[in-house]
Amino acid sequence: MNSVKIVEEFWEAVWEARNPEAVHRFVVDDFVITSGGVDIAGKERFIAWVKQFLAKIKDFHFEAIETFQNIDGSRVATRWKITGKNNGFLGTEPDQQPISFTGTAIWAIREDGKLLHNWVERSSWEVFQQLTKD
Repeated sequence: MNSVKIVEEFWEAVWEARNPEAVHRFVVDDFVITSGGVDIAGKERFIAWVKQFLAKIKDFHFEAIETFQNIDGSRVATRWKITGKNNGFLGTEPDQQPISFTGTAIWAIREDGKLLHNWVERSSWEVFQQLTKD
C-alpha cells in the first residue's frame, strides 16, 4: 500500500486547497485527531476543527516538507510548515502579522487506505512568542 500517496492527497485536498469538506473522502467515521494531547473524535468534529483552524490564519499556506511510511504502510509521518497571516491564532489579536510554524503528523492508516487516527504536534510555543512579543 502506498500510504505516502494517500496522506499527500489528503494534505493537498484538505489543507492546500483549504477545503475541510474533502475530509469525507479520506477518513473513517470514527476518526480521531490528537492535537497537543487532546482527542477530537469523529469525522464531523474533525471537519469543524479544520474549519476553525483555517479561520485563524489568513492567506493560509501548507507545505509538506517530507513524508514517509513504515514497512507495511500502517503508519505515515510528515514534517510540515504553515505560513500565513495571524487572524487570531492561539487566541491572539487578529493583527494580520506574518506567521510561520512547523509541525509533525503521524497517521494510522487502515488496510483499505482510510485514515484512522492522526497525532499532530506543532511549534505553538514559538509562534505564540512571536505573536505576543512587544
